[in-house]
Amino acid sequence: MEFGLITFADMEPELIGGRGIHGYQRMKDLLEEIQLADQLGLDVFGIGEHHRNDYAVSSPAVVLGAAAAITKNIKLASAVTVLSSDDPVRVFQDFATVDLLSGGRAEIMAGRGSFIESFPLFGFDLADYDELFTEKLDLLLAINKSEKISWRGKHRAPIQNLGIYPRPYQASIPIWQAAGGTPASAVRAAKLGLPLMLAIIGGLHEQFVPFIELYKKTALQSGKEIKDLQIGINNHFYVAEDSQKARDEFYPYYAAMMNRVGKDRGWPPLSLQKYEYSCSPSAALMVGSVEQVIEKIVYEHSLFGNIRFLAQASVGHVPHAMIMKSIELFGTKVVPGVKKALKI
Repeated sequence: MEFGLITFADMEPELIGGRGIHGYQRMKDLLEEIQLADQLGLDVFGIGEHHRNDYAVSSPAVVLGAAAAITKNIKLASAVTVLSSDDPVRVFQDFATVDLLSGGRAEIMAGRGSFIESFPLFGFDLADYDELFTEKLDLLLAINKSEKISWRGKHRAPIQNLGIYPRPYQASIPIWQAAGGTPASAVRAAKLGLPLMLAIIGGLHEQFVPFIELYKKTALQSGKEIKDLQIGINNHFYVAEDSQKARDEFYPYYAAMMNRVGKDRGWPPLSLQKYEYSCSPSAALMVGSVEQVIEKIVYEHSLFGNIRFLAQASVGHVPHAMIMKSIELFGTKVVPGVKKALKI
């Protein structure tokens, strides 16, 4: 089982128009987080793509290229690449470059994205939301498989026997499909034989079992074997020395983030009572003491059989020092505890 971190590089919106003061500091902090994760021996670090003023990264590959120069072993992934509004040729070239810079540590997590700002920004119609992703994923997989390709689709100019360069250091770049629980995503990943990364951002662990079972069932029907499937789980995460300290420290930042996003989506405000329930043993929010978080990760593994766990360890505007401490506890206490419990 692999263990790692992901981040959306949440940041406070800029106060001075046209200047990147907060963005500059967030990038410095982010590289320190990645470097610490590598030093702790974690397996993966993923960076999300957003096009909003409350997130610092719109181009994960650029940041991962910088991370490649200051790390030695950790795998460097997007989390996610919003493939529907991007060009698969350029995505492949960018991550092949990261792969060369890192000596074969690049990965792509392709998804449709949880926000829609990139669609009007790059001139795409939201009515084509699913069709765009399906077509572009097909092209990305073709490029990853073959140096020269011929391809034709509806939403992009055709390619006729052209080479796509540079090629990665690895034989091919690992490509995961990222999903938030939509059944069609499980079916698509299974039919294509892609590893599946499930983001659990709320609710109960058990409510996602049917989604994973659908992935496994479809894979079997498509001629795959269960032993060959790769499933990853991602949860919001914050750990401290004791459970009350963790909940108290994390709540104001988490609530502010959830309420900010929820305002756009019609969610009710996150009450302290609801937050406390989300931190309870039966709920999926990974916030608490080292022992509590270990128990939740082990329990998820018993439900899903996942081979990768990624902690989203910087949710909201959590101060950098708190993020670093949480990452340190994850790497030095939580991961060894999970490995001991699972005998791995």
